[in-house]
Order: sequence, then C-alpha cells, then structure tokens
Amino acid sequence: MTVTTKDAFRQKLVQTYGIFTGGFIIFTVVLLLLELFFGLPTAFIGWCFLLLTMGLYATIGIISRTKLLDEYYVAGRRVPGIFNGMATGADWMSAASFISMAGTLWLLGYDGLAYIMGWTGGYVLLALLFAPYIRKFGQFTIPDFVGARFGGNKARVVAAIAAIIVSFTYVTAQVTGVGVIMSRFVGVDYTWGVVIGLSGVLVCSFLGGMKAVTWTQVAQYIILIIAYLIPVIFLSVQLTGFPIPELSYGQALQNIQRLEAEQGISKAYVTPYNEPMSNKSAVDSAKQVGLTPPEPKSIFPTGTGMPWEFMALTFCLMVGTAGLPHILIRFYTVPSVRESRTSVGWALFFIFLLYFTAPAYAAFSRWEILQNVVGQQVTTLPSWASNWAKTGLLGITDINRLTDMEVAAVPTWAKTRLDSGDLVFTDANGDGKIQLAPFVDNGDGTGTAGELSGKGVTATSSDGILQFPELDISGDLIVLSTPEIAGLPYTIAALVAAGGLAAALSTADGLLVVIASAIAHDVFYRTLNPNASAETRMRLGKAMVLVAAACAALAAIPRLALIVQMVAWAFSLAAASFFPVVMMGIFWRRANGPGAIAGMIGGLAVTIFYMVMNYINPEFNVLGISHLSAGIFGVPVNFALIYVVSKLTAEPSEEMQRLVDTLRHPQEDDELMEQLLQKPMPSPAPASK
Repeated sequence: MTVTTKDAFRQKLVQTYGIFTGGFIIFTVVLLLLELFFGLPTAFIGWCFLLLTMGLYATIGIISRTKLLDEYYVAGRRVPGIFNGMATGADWMSAASFISMAGTLWLLGYDGLAYIMGWTGGYVLLALLFAPYIRKFGQFTIPDFVGARFGGNKARVVAAIAAIIVSFTYVTAQVTGVGVIMSRFVGVDYTWGVVIGLSGVLVCSFLGGMKAVTWTQVAQYIILIIAYLIPVIFLSVQLTGFPIPELSYGQALQNIQRLEAEQGISKAYVTPYNEPMSNKSAVDSAKQVGLTPPEPKSIFPTGTGMPWEFMALTFCLMVGTAGLPHILIRFYTVPSVRESRTSVGWALFFIFLLYFTAPAYAAFSRWEILQNVVGQQVTTLPSWASNWAKTGLLGITDINRLTDMEVAAVPTWAKTRLDSGDLVFTDANGDGKIQLAPFVDNGDGTGTAGELSGKGVTATSSDGILQFPELDISGDLIVLSTPEIAGLPYTIAALVAAGGLAAALSTADGLLVVIASAIAHDVFYRTLNPNASAETRMRLGKAMVLVAAACAALAAIPRLALIVQMVAWAFSLAAASFFPVVMMGIFWRRANGPGAIAGMIGGLAVTIFYMVMNYINPEFNVLGISHLSAGIFGVPVNFALIYVVSKLTAEPSEEMQRLVDTLRHPQEDDELMEQLLQKPMPSPAPASK
C-alpha cells in the first residue's frame, strides 16, 4: 500500500469505530431513560444488550470472512498500531480481568495485587524482549517461529502441543465466564449459556479467522471499557461525591478499615499475606462432577508462606504474559516492526485504563457491602441476593434462610453442613420442612433452634442478622453484581454484563484461532502434509475451531476453579513452555532444536506435576507456593535444559546463527530476513571438536 492508501485506511477505521462508539453510548442512554421513566422490563433490557452486541460481533465476522490464508492467520498484516493495541487489549483483558480480577482483590485485598503487578509488568517484558523481534521474524504462529528458528518439525510439533495446552486451559476460563453471565442476565441455564455464548465466538473465528477476530476485538474493547468505567464512576459519586474513582480510592480504604473494626472482622482487607493455602477448589470441583471430594485441608496459617507465593505468582504472570501464544501472534498482524512497538505501547495504555480502575472497583464494592448489606435482616434482603444465589456464586449462611424450606431442597451450603453433621435436622412434625425457634445454648458447644441443632447452630448463625462471615461470595460475582447491590439502574448492570461478555468472547476468539492454527497449520500442513492445498488447510482450520469450542464447553461445565485461577494456570504453563524458548531463540545464537524440545517438555512436565499435586493436596508444596504459581519451577528447568542440551549437541548452522544476529536488530532492513526464511532450512552443522 502507498502512504496515501494507508492513511485512508486508518482514517476509515477511525470514522467507523467512532460512529460505533457514539452509537453504543446513545443506545445505552436510551435504554436507561426508558427504564427510569417508563419502567422498561429488566428482562427486555438484558436481551437488548445481548442481541445488539452478539449481532454486532456476528456482522463484523460475516463482513470480514476470508478465504486467504494470510488474512485468516495474521489479518493480512495490515492492522495499524493503535487498533492492534485495542485488539490486543481486548484479547488480553479476558473474563479474568473483567469479571474476576476485581473480585479477587475484593476477596484477598493486598494479596490480590499480585495479579495487577504481574499482568501489567508482563507487557513491559513483552515490549522490551519480544514484540519487535517476533514481528521481524514474520511467521504465522509461535510454533512457526520455533520450527523455523530451531530447524525442524519436532520442535514445531512440541511447540504446537504446548500452545494447545496453554490455550485450551485459558479458553475454558473464558467459556466459564460466558456461562455465568448468560445464566444471570438472560435467565438460561449455565450450560445453555455456554452454548449460546460460544455460538457468537464461532461466527467470528470460524468465518474470518484472525481478520474477523481482530476487527471484532476492537469493537469488544470499546464495549468492555465503557462497561467497566461507568459503574465504578457511579459508585464513586454515590459514596464519595467525587467522579474519579482512582483518586477517591484512599477514602474507600479508610472506610473499609473502620467498618471492619466495628464489625469485628479479623481478616483485614489491607493487611498483606492474610490468605491461608487450602484445597477448597479441588473439593468444590470434585463435588460438582459427582466425585468423592478429597478431605478439606487448610495449611500454612494466615501470613505463613504467602510472601513467597506473592512473589512467585507475580513472576509467573509476568513471564507468562510474554509467553502467551495468542498475544505473541498479535504482533504478526501489524505492517512493520515500528508498528509492533507502537501497538505494544497502545495496548499497555488501553490495559492500564482497566487495571488502574480494578482496585478502586473492588474497594468501593467492599465498602458498599460492609456498609449497606452486612447487618441487615436476612429475610428482607433485596432481590439481588436471591437472583445471584441461583447462579451458585452467592451463599448466605444464616440458618434463618432455611425457614419453612423442604430439607430435600436446601441450598448447597446447607446440604454440605447437614451431610457433615455440623447441622442436625430433627423433623419433629414429620412434614419434611425446617421449622425454627429461638436459639438455645446446649452448654456442650452445640445449640438448638427449633428443628435444627449442632455445632453450626449458634447465637449469631440463628439471629437473622447478616454477619460478614455469613456471606459466601465467589470472586466471579463482584463486578457483575455490584451495580445491583449499590441500587444502580438495571441498565448499568446489563451494560456490565455486556462488557464481561465482550471480554470473555474477545479472548476466546483469539485462543480458538491459536488452537486451530496449531493443528491445521503447524501439525497438519507444516509436518504431515506440506503439499496440502490452501482450501484443505482452511477447511481443517475451521473444523478445529468447532472441535476446540466443543471441548472447551465440556471442560467448563465443572467450574474447576475461579476464572482468575484457571487463567493463572494458563500463565504458569505459558511461562514454563514458551518464554524461555522464545527468549533463548532470540538472544542466544547457540540454542538448538534438541535443547528447545527438552526445555519445553521438561518445563511443562514439572509445572503440570506440581500444579496437580498441590491442587489436590496443599501439603505438597515448596515454601507455601500454590498450584497457581507452579510455573516458577518450570521456567528455570526449561532454561537449564535448553542450555545444557544445546551445549551437548550440534550447534545450529552458520546460516541460522546469521539469522539470529539479524533478528536482534529489528530496526535494520528486513530483506536479509526474508531471503533467509524463503530458503529451505539447512541440516545442523556437525558438532565442533
């Protein structure tokens, strides 16, 4: 393209997405006014947001459909830096960032800042270490880079398998977020919510690959950032009278500390390292899939071991960011090395807007709940409590909630306590329903309140007043529920749901393309059938998108952990597999294929082993480091194996070492790089004596 054509293309994009942004804001304001002045039904508002946003994504996907491989895999390499930055931001800010990160901060307080520091710091590593070099290499996928740099299909296949493992773990978390949003705001079952949401993903990634995904992600970023900022601004004004939440955050923290002291909450929000390690996620997951759960265990009391976990998690999230395949391939989509650097800068800015706001969102939400929810009668709580209890993300464990309820239909938290003997039901009148009476202390550590007795029956658990420990809140609920809890119009709550859906779908789009390309391009075409036609490769890629989506839906049903926890697993896996290989491939000319293969396999094996063992039994640990940070052990193993095995085997050819030298100077002319990549890969040189 000429300079004039590039400028015209960029200007057209600015106009198109400018109109889109204005139109979406107007649509939201109109629905808000109709709700406030004409009583528009909430169900209708939810469906309006769902149909509009899903319809927009589908339209972009259909318009962007392509049969060209270059467009399907790398969007034709013509995405301007600022728009690639927006697409990268959307690709990056998944359901974990939008839905779960503020919720994790709400639950963990100070300890949750590891996610903010790690994910943001990872983009600094990405900008400094990888982005320009990856773009200069000019391939389609990260396994492509590994195969070309390390001279063989064995390394390519191992990298493709690693990309599938990392991306599948990540996409399962996004599908979980889609199911949660759909089940609450559209009123469908969680499983059907997963199916409906994935259909929107498939329209984009199936028809247009990376081209459709990129332009959809730009639209999704606009929706998600508007949806995230508006409610927290409302909250800031409502609670402090000041419209900039990031600057009134300190006032929120002061009020949280005051309310915690008044309510006798010992686990302070601002105190570091206050979360003990346990196997709660494994216990919950086993129950959900019908297995006999392991024994609940909580080791390392508050504060013990957590500094190591905090630092390990921050490290894994940083290097995992720089090693994520679906983020690295975004730098293949820009037209030049210069644009790759520009796009990283813009991506960091667009991500900053949400990440800088997330701690304030969490603090305002906690302040609101401590001030206006805790201490209320459980029988008179507003409708949001019942609505979110249906999703399984909220439990209110005051036993007055069980009044006149059939014992066979009690919520999960009550059934668990009945099964464990913490609560004992005595059906005095034989009607199968729970009748309560005033609390009586039995004097032996148990209490009685009508037909319920046991250690779980205490003066506070039966007083009908909601205490903070009686709130069993999932971190995945906070962002989506806070507008309702704060009494904001339902339009704002539906807007937040639309933003969460955009975040989950945008990341799922990119991940499905990575999985499909790893199978269709790296394994099938590059390894098994180099003579396959473009049409065959395209058909296989689309088929793999469908297969990957179906498998992710099945894996999401058990809800193996919080969304943010599943994403942390993906980052540990990416850190242990790709970060060392890509870094050594760029900066150490002596690194070779056997070393890369040994490093990826060893790093992944160590990480998965530690992850599984600690997830099931937290007593299996080193320095209190949890399964979320398992990559801290895989990364050094990967680096060590690359170095040792490369030293013990044949060094790369002289031509390959020249390629690496050229790669490390991305500002220079790319002609030599293109010439070298067009030649067949030479056999490794014999080992030097």
